Amino acid sequence: MSKPLIFVILLCAAAVAAGLFGALHNQLSYSVGPDYFHGFKFAQFGINPDMHNRLGAALVGWRASWWMGPLVGLPAFALGLATLRSPSRYLAAGIGAIAAVLVITLFCAMAGLAVGLTLGGAGFVADMPVPEGVADRTGFVRAGLMHDASYIGGAIGALVALYLMVAARRAEKKHGRET
Repeated sequence: MSKPLIFVILLCAAAVAAGLFGALHNQLSYSVGPDYFHGFKFAQFGINPDMHNRLGAALVGWRASWWMGPLVGLPAFALGLATLRSPSRYLAAGIGAIAAVLVITLFCAMAGLAVGLTLGGAGFVADMPVPEGVADRTGFVRAGLMHDASYIGGAIGALVALYLMVAARRAEKKHGRET
């Protein structure tokens, strides 16, 4: 398989992985704070009122995140395309980068939720901006922190993905073969 084709495959795989992550992520955040969706996300993403439920939350998650996969992966995949000689090593490093970004993003999402659960007292929540009409301010803030932390995880993941490509190139040079 050619490296340019692998590049395209990796970008597509990153889009699918990010979209699925967002859809699954929103199942948890919908459990934590359904008002985050009812008071904000469903309207923001133009979700049909008949889908103001978990399915709608999954759709919001897909729409909010699929594009993050290629965006986060592009620098690393481009670096691998330019520097790795072995197509198989390039593919393996790219898949590893996608997996690493997913794990880091999940960790950050859970950290955001932990912050929301820990600091979710009335004083903290009272100072956070929420749309008018939100009944569960605490759940809204917890879900919002979880979402914001996920984007931070994606940014950290982008740096780790770059590192993984550099490490793959070093390994390729060290072993002196093009496997």
